[in-house]
Parts: sequence; structure tokens; C-alpha cells
Amino acid sequence: MTRGAAPDPIARVSIGELIERYELILFDAYGVLVHSAGALPGAGETIARLNELGKSYAVLTNDASKLPATAAARYQGFGLDIPVERIIASGLLLQAYFERHQLNGARCIVLGTPDSHRFVEQAGGRIVPADSPCDVLVVGDENGFNFVDTVDATLSSLFHAIDAGQRVRLVLPNPDLIFPHGEDRFGIAAGSVALIFEAALRRRYPQRTDLVFDRVGKPHGDLYETAMARYGTRNAVMIGDQLETDIAGAVPCGIDSALIATGVSMVDNATSASALRPTFWMPSLKED
Repeated sequence: MTRGAAPDPIARVSIGELIERYELILFDAYGVLVHSAGALPGAGETIARLNELGKSYAVLTNDASKLPATAAARYQGFGLDIPVERIIASGLLLQAYFERHQLNGARCIVLGTPDSHRFVEQAGGRIVPADSPCDVLVVGDENGFNFVDTVDATLSSLFHAIDAGQRVRLVLPNPDLIFPHGEDRFGIAAGSVALIFEAALRRRYPQRTDLVFDRVGKPHGDLYETAMARYGTRNAVMIGDQLETDIAGAVPCGIDSALIATGVSMVDNATSASALRPTFWMPSLKED
């Protein structure tokens, strides 16, 4: 491409071509395999084909609302035979985070589902109510709690702690802002909830630059590196529906990526910035 010229078009690819070309196929969950109402076109056939071939694959999901066993059971209900060991969820990254920051036994306010709480407990955190003193705030999901009352109580707890000079770690295992909620429907994700807290903290403490969440899911590389280490290859491709998480995370890991058109990001937005530019695009997992 010459300077000032239009970006080169992104090559279209099929799931069959990716299966032939790469040793390891990595999938995002929402917008690629499923939405809230069920499996997306071609997902069932793709998973069945991979299982039949004995092909290495994994689901890399920023969903911190479901333990892998819960997610596997849900996928089974959608007709997707995905073994639990192939699901690598961002909530699992909390264990390394808690170890790294010596947070075993830390008092944790957790916004999310019962499984979000379990992720934190497995990492060594001690769950406390939203209106209690805390050492850590984990925003695991946008569901599973009375939204306004819980956010208000949590925000008050943060203000009290900060005013008293205490350190509270803010942790976000799911940086996604939006997700496909169903056919032609979308919803806010945990990352949008975190933005509410960050905006409120900036309003009250404009001089503080440290009151931001540690984002540990995609686009950060831990999920990708975990999968490639587990399956013993870097000849991998990431299939995702979000440029800012799925694709942006694959690029620095040195692996190829494919943007799928069944979720959030539109292919027209993927042609310029190299950090967000996928290797391929595909309309869906359904073969032509």
C-alpha cells in the first residue's frame, strides 16, 4: 500500500480454510459461537468437525460470570459439545493476579453472578457485602445483583476507604464494553460498569490518576499464552467479533486473527489501524 492510498482489503476466509491452515483454532464465545439465545450459524457444525478431527481448539472468553463447568453445560444445551478443559475464561486469571499482589484473604466486594464470586473465592479472596470495608473491588459481570443499589453502596464504600487513605485494588477480568445479547440485540458488559466507577472516581478525586481498574482479560495476552502453552503450538489463529479485545490481543502475541461479522465490530472499521487490523474476515462459521 502506498502512502495516502486506501488500505488493502482484508482477505475473506472460511472456517474450513482456517482448520486446514492452523494447528490451533481459538474462538471467542459471544458473537462467534453463541449469543444469549443460543448457538450462532455454523457453530454446531464447526465444533462437531473439530471434535471429529481431533483438532486442537479452545474458547478464550472474557466472560467472568460463568465457571468453565457452568459454561460447558450451557454450551451443551445449545448443541455445542465443548469439553470443559477447552474453555479458558478470564475469571481464571484472578488466581495469578491475587498471588502476584499477595491478596490471599483480602476483603472483596464482587459485582457479578454466583460464579463470579466463586472465581474470586478460588483466587483466595474473602467476599464481603457491597456496603462493607474492602481491599479489592472485582467487577465480574453486569448481572447477578441489584444494579443501582449495589453500585451505589459499592461507590460509597470506595469513597469511604479512599477518604481514609486506604488502598483498594480495582480489578476487571472482563474489559468488554458491549456484547451480542441476541439476534440484532446488544447489551452492556462488565467493562461499561467499570467505566461508571472510573468516571465517578475522577469526579470526586480529579487529582488522582491511579484510581483505574486493572484489566486482566483480552486484549491482554494471558488467555492467548495459556492456550498456546496448553496445546504446545504458536501456529494459531484467533476468531473474534471485537477489534479492541479479540483482534488487538492476537496481534502482539504474534498470531493471526479473523474478524467474524456475527458480533459487535464491523469489517469496515477494521481496515486502517494496524493494531486492530485482522488477518482475515469471515461472515460466519457457516460454510458457503
